[in-house]
Order: sequence, then C-alpha cells, then structure tokens
Amino acid sequence: MTLLSVNVNKIAVLRNSRGGTEPDILRAAHTCIDAGCGGITVHPRPDQRHIRPDDVRALAAITRGRVEYNIEGNPFAGARGSYPGLIELARETKPTQVTLVPDGDGQITSDHGFDLTRDIDTLKPLVAVLRDIGCRVSLFVDSGATGFEAAVAIGVQRIEIYTGPYAQAFEEGHVQEELARCADTARRAQHAGLAVNAGHDLSQANLGTFKAAIPGLAEVSIGHALIGEALYEGMATTVRKYLQILR
Repeated sequence: MTLLSVNVNKIAVLRNSRGGTEPDILRAAHTCIDAGCGGITVHPRPDQRHIRPDDVRALAAITRGRVEYNIEGNPFAGARGSYPGLIELARETKPTQVTLVPDGDGQITSDHGFDLTRDIDTLKPLVAVLRDIGCRVSLFVDSGATGFEAAVAIGVQRIEIYTGPYAQAFEEGHVQEELARCADTARRAQHAGLAVNAGHDLSQANLGTFKAAIPGLAEVSIGHALIGEALYEGMATTVRKYLQILR
C-alpha cells in the first residue's frame, strides 16, 4: 500500500493567522495518526509563515516510533532568526526522510523541482550530510526530469514527483498527456534504483487515477486538499477516505 503522509502546514497557517495555539498542530497530527496515516509531513521555511522550528521539534517527538516523519525544504536557505536551517533541523530531529525542494520566499507554495543535470554537484555534499544523520533523502522533481542515475550515485534514495501540473490537467479534463509524463518519470526513476513519492495538489478526486498509473508508488504527501476537505467531514474521516483510495 502507498503510504499516506499528511502535510500539516495548513494547520499552522490557521493558527498563525490569529496567534496563540489554536488550532493545535499536535492534536491535528495525533488525529491523523490515530486515523491510520503512515506519516506526517512539514515544510518549514525561513520566514516561518506556517510551520515553525518548535513545531518541527514537537512533531518529531510525537511521531517517533509511531509513523514516518518527513521534513521538506530548501537546503540552501540559511539560518534566519530562530530558523536554524533545514540541515540543522534535520540534525536536531532526525526525521525518517528529508525531501529537498528548491523553493524560495517569494513562492506561495512549491512550484518546480530540481534540475538534476544542473544541481547535482551542489546537492551532493548536502545529501551526504543527511545520510550521515540517518535520514532517507528524496529530491523534488518535475515530471519529465532526467539525471536519476546521477542522483543515485550521490546517495539519493527517492524522488518526489511534483504533481501540480497533473492536478491542473485533471481539473481541466485533459489529463492523459501529463499523467503519461508522470508515469514515464516514475518508471525511469525506479529503473535507476530510486523509490517514487508524489505530492502537490493531490486530492480525493484525482488521487486514484494517479495511483493506478504509477505501479509501486511509495508515498504521497497531501496537505492542502486534505485539510480543506476535513473542514467539511472531519480530519479522521478524511484521512480514512484517502487511505481507502490508496488501498
């Protein structure tokens, strides 16, 4: 079964918009775990507009020994204020997986992956540090990406396919070309020795079609749609519906 990792960033967005501690990100994570999800994902950013370093640490404590913990982020973004940097957060919390994403402050959300041909040399020492910490390393890539053999050579273990274009094509009713690109990307990555994750704008509406096209899909990270759907049906019910799709 494909592992469902719930991205709880949007819980932090709601909390931060008002200040204080509600909604409680730890209670939300506990609810998702109790409902059967296999992982929790966070994507801290230096501007701390949602997940904060203390959230990362607190979630590490409650996930340890229960579910996988996936921290996403830009490894090239340095320390800023109380944000110590992605690598240092990984060193402190020792997550199951670190997903490296080339995003910047100006992006509302992640909207592209690494160019492995161009970026592999700069990623190499960071991958080595994360592997030494004990983290599985995944790289965020676009559908159609190349350079998977080089990624394996520097110690990368997974890719995460950026599924934003797939979700947009699905909504617009012309999904087959983009779905085929994602499936081809997954096949080539797996052939090189990488496991395949996926994430961004996946929802109950489009997840089943995507999973059916990607044999051996290891993990999906879903946040925005899942949290939005949970407003109507509740967090636990929504998580269970995603798990049913993934079965």
